[in-house]
Amino acid sequence: MNAIFTTPPRPFDVTALFPQLASLARRATRLHPRPGSPTVHDSSVGGPLLWPADEPWPYCEEPHDRHASLRINSPDDVRLQRRVLAAAAERLYPDPEAPERPDLDPWVPERTPEEQEILDRIKVGRPWFDGPIPLVPVAQLYARDVPFPCPPDADLLQVLWCPFDHEMAHPKTALFWRSSVTVTDVLEAPPEPPIVQDGWYLPEPCLFSPEQVVEYPHPSELSEELRDQLDDMSRWETIDSARYDTYADDPGELYLNNLCTAPGWKTGGWTRWSPTDPIDRSCPECGTEAVPLLTIASSEWDGGSATWIAEQDRPTPGPPALGARDGNFTLIDITGGNNLQLHICPASPYHPHFELLQ
Repeated sequence: MNAIFTTPPRPFDVTALFPQLASLARRATRLHPRPGSPTVHDSSVGGPLLWPADEPWPYCEEPHDRHASLRINSPDDVRLQRRVLAAAAERLYPDPEAPERPDLDPWVPERTPEEQEILDRIKVGRPWFDGPIPLVPVAQLYARDVPFPCPPDADLLQVLWCPFDHEMAHPKTALFWRSSVTVTDVLEAPPEPPIVQDGWYLPEPCLFSPEQVVEYPHPSELSEELRDQLDDMSRWETIDSARYDTYADDPGELYLNNLCTAPGWKTGGWTRWSPTDPIDRSCPECGTEAVPLLTIASSEWDGGSATWIAEQDRPTPGPPALGARDGNFTLIDITGGNNLQLHICPASPYHPHFELLQ
């Protein structure tokens, strides 16, 4: 596991104003992924998997659209580009205690001629590849580290995806449930895709710092009566106006961004609906309503969710970590900053899962 990260308390107790919400509270586990060096025995993003040596690695056999990507690169190209950009950024802040240099834009790193040559070459891209694509490890979750619904015969969840857009313009995921004690011989060198889409779907290896928080339903999943109460300004009069104005321009924004669902990577909790309205999530095999399993996020926070930024992520002197400016530590970008929320059937995690782009 990584360092400890702590979400600040909510601006106020929403159940004190709306007691009906208390019975709708759910636990979610914010994962707080941060760059690290995970092993097969760690819960991680983009790390090596505890994959049996005698089990075939999964491939995507579906056709891929060569015109859907701005640039086609190899995984090694993407990693090299990230190292070059990180090294250039580091040179802007050689002394963590020194103030920022006012004559430079800190988000446009200076590059050496050699670095620029590397970046120019990578920008050209790679030739197209027609054929099956090995899936990419996205996340590995051990039940000992992270609470999530898993079948009784498993304590390990592995999530992989194809590094190209599929239906609904996002990667197609595959879930694998395992009992970790049954894996004795581990696959040492899994195959990698020869090309990936823009590098958006190649996660930076990260370790987790799990933290439980309380969530409440998105406004669209509340009763009409409760939604009307949330929109009633008079119900919020007990809140100090100065504090209220700090967080939102209207009650709906206040509740949506600060009081109901946490942003970022997480397990459990409530579905974070946006930009779409709620849709039917009935399991196609048994009809049970699917529940959130894992949210794969493009960032830990955005402009509307600053109150969820962990205390340890508040600005400090020195160079920002690659992706840290917007909380995108995994360097995943799903369709321009969206989330991919995976849902499973609570009756059986082995039933087909749902992918919701939000």
